[in-house]
Amino acid sequence: MLSDNYHTSIFSALGEPRRLEIVELISQTGQMSASDISNRFQITSAAISQHLKVLREAEVLIMEKQAQKRLYQINPETFGEIQEWAEKMKHTWSTRFNQLDQLLSKNNKTSSES
Repeated sequence: MLSDNYHTSIFSALGEPRRLEIVELISQTGQMSASDISNRFQITSAAISQHLKVLREAEVLIMEKQAQKRLYQINPETFGEIQEWAEKMKHTWSTRFNQLDQLLSKNNKTSSES
């Protein structure tokens, strides 16, 4: 299960629009080199490197070195944990909304009987 600090770092990393674009790009291709990622954006290689560092430190991406290349791919464990957390939140809020619906129905019955 995600700890508070762990999921905060993941969501913080994904909360920046450019980093989210990078993650979406890599998820579509499966694996990309840092230079291939950089070529897709109109920002400096240094800026892309910083974004990749943040994503790697948040364990959103996995980096593998092959000779001079750094290849990036999605960390499936992290996304599995995010999915697990999201499902837990969905269940929590569904339960709360169901309780609210029951309370409102009960109040409506009481109001109509008066």
